Amino acid sequence: MTVNVKGGKLSKKEIEAYTTQLREANPDKYIKNVELTVDGDYVDVKYDYDSVPFERIRRITGYLVGTVDRFNNAKRAEVEDRVKHSVPCTECCSVDEIA
Repeated sequence: MTVNVKGGKLSKKEIEAYTTQLREANPDKYIKNVELTVDGDYVDVKYDYDSVPFERIRRITGYLVGTVDRFNNAKRAEVEDRVKHSVPCTECCSVDEIA
């Protein structure tokens, strides 16, 4: 997290207090940068969120995995041979037409 102070000076203790308060208020988000603007006795706080690291997990051949890079050759062949199912489109046709 980068912190930028404008319009005055803040001590490290004050900056840490603002960033700690932001983390406590947003525990499930990653804060990318913080801009603290000193305006007399007040401080305006602006902050931006960073994207959360996300790894897709899916069930492949009975295992919950993110990637198949640790599968042996037999498991990789099983992944290649499996049938991928799709959901039919319901926007362009009715359910009666599908059945």
